[in-house]
Amino acid sequence: MRFSRYFVPTLKEAPAEAEVVSHKLLIRAGMVRRLTSGIYSYLPLGLRGICKVAAIVREEMNRAGASEVLLPAVQPADLWQESGRWEHYGKELLRFKDRHDRDCCFGPTHEEVVTDIIRGEIKSYRQLPLNLYQIQTKFRDEIRPRFGLMRGREFIMKDAYSFDRDDEGADKSYRAMFDAYCRIFSRLGLKYCSVEADSGSIGGSFSHEFMVLAQTGEDLIISCAACSYAANVERAELVPPRAEDIDATEPGEIEEVFTPSQQTVEEVAAFLSIQPSDIVKTILVYVDDSPVAVLVRGDHEMNEVKVKHFLNGQVLRFANPDEVKKLSGAPCGFAGPVKLKVGNIIADNALKARQGWVTGANKEDLHLKNVSLLRDAKITEWGDLRRMEKGEPCPRCGAPVDARRGIEVGHVFKLGTKYSEALKANYVDESGEDRPIIMGCYGIGVSRVLAACIEQNNDEDGIIFPPPVAPFEVMLLNLDVKNEEVSAKADEIYEYLAAKGIDVLLDDREERPGVKFKDADLLGSPMQLVLGRKGLERGIVEAKDRRSGMKVELSLDAWDKEFADWHAQVLEGWKNS
Repeated sequence: MRFSRYFVPTLKEAPAEAEVVSHKLLIRAGMVRRLTSGIYSYLPLGLRGICKVAAIVREEMNRAGASEVLLPAVQPADLWQESGRWEHYGKELLRFKDRHDRDCCFGPTHEEVVTDIIRGEIKSYRQLPLNLYQIQTKFRDEIRPRFGLMRGREFIMKDAYSFDRDDEGADKSYRAMFDAYCRIFSRLGLKYCSVEADSGSIGGSFSHEFMVLAQTGEDLIISCAACSYAANVERAELVPPRAEDIDATEPGEIEEVFTPSQQTVEEVAAFLSIQPSDIVKTILVYVDDSPVAVLVRGDHEMNEVKVKHFLNGQVLRFANPDEVKKLSGAPCGFAGPVKLKVGNIIADNALKARQGWVTGANKEDLHLKNVSLLRDAKITEWGDLRRMEKGEPCPRCGAPVDARRGIEVGHVFKLGTKYSEALKANYVDESGEDRPIIMGCYGIGVSRVLAACIEQNNDEDGIIFPPPVAPFEVMLLNLDVKNEEVSAKADEIYEYLAAKGIDVLLDDREERPGVKFKDADLLGSPMQLVLGRKGLERGIVEAKDRRSGMKVELSLDAWDKEFADWHAQVLEGWKNS
């Protein structure tokens, strides 16, 4: 492709709304343009990168035995009502009515649609196992889309669905997809890890997320260097206190203390000259419209996902200020477990380790001292309800865990019979009995992978694409476009590379060399070739490895060998990094 005929609207500066590195560079490199909140147009260079990602995904899905389909983006509400997700999915599901006043949605995922196909076509155990996948545009109406392609409302996703006759077959399908994902992210040149994860609105019994490691990642990953344990912070399991660590010593009598306008843990701790770890936070939430009080230590964070699963709930929301006043009798910041008129009070296991807490008094401007949760509160249940922190013991081996940030780019789920039972997708086994099909589902954010790749591979000059993802593997700069000999040789090199199957972008614009060098670094092709009048006179082309910055001179007289050797060396460097 020739730059002069290609649409690459580069910018010197990123717009103010661009927050993270990938968002800024995708816009500056002319790869995407924002249409509206969370919705982007993919321009030629960006689309080429996404197609490179999709091609690798497609090859590995086919290799794993999956068959490609393309399912409708618009889905009827009755399917979602059958599965029960129409009511529970939440406002991220874009619902609308068609001209016949029928309820529909724009698919955020396709479990219902693919299960509907299977229940109409699969009748016998002889037709199983089966795996279907697609690469398609999805829509999730995020409340706060941000970070460009990292958290958009409309995005490109690969979703696959496996169908098996029993748990043993489902485990094999899950492992085949897990292994395929490892191959995909390795081939893409990404530094990644797989972690145990929560299944979220998809449901199911077990899942793993694939995370690209990056400081700008939204997700916190808990991992142990001493063993193989790794989990998303939403899923990370905390070791409960040992029996010998539980403090049953009864403190003195409760004392009411005046804490005027001290509403946060930090304010109360400073006012009373105590530590946040001496305080019990009482967090009022509604789980499936039922009020619940969640107790956690003042320096700990409640884990919403754990709380929801602990109560077998579908939807969790925080009580608003009016609801807090109604439930506790006091404004926000003064709720406490003593004489709290909430039927369900659950407490985090860490609170067993001591007695004599400071809590809210359920009265404005008042807190309580010397509270015993065993003596003074009516705890319904104890459980693992909080987020794990760096340095806490690994639930597998007890060594201190580490915490890193990552970007979720893939997720694999064991669905079990959640959808097959709801939609009656059954098969007949060898004995003639009807049995529900065992399902799994497997997603990759194809457009997000492009952004994650940039987050992991960039410098102050721009993008540094790994060769498998780069829209163009080589950028060839003609520094003397008006010189016929230089242009002829540049064209010759261009044709040579294209004939070798190498994606090359020839910068044949009538621009100053400085502009071309800056754009070449910004666009991130892993290899650059530079040809000018002086180089041609000397019989050389300057070659630059974009990642290392190393430059070498390749002889035009021994072009075949010298370019092939340099090209192989750059690729090997990426593989070994």
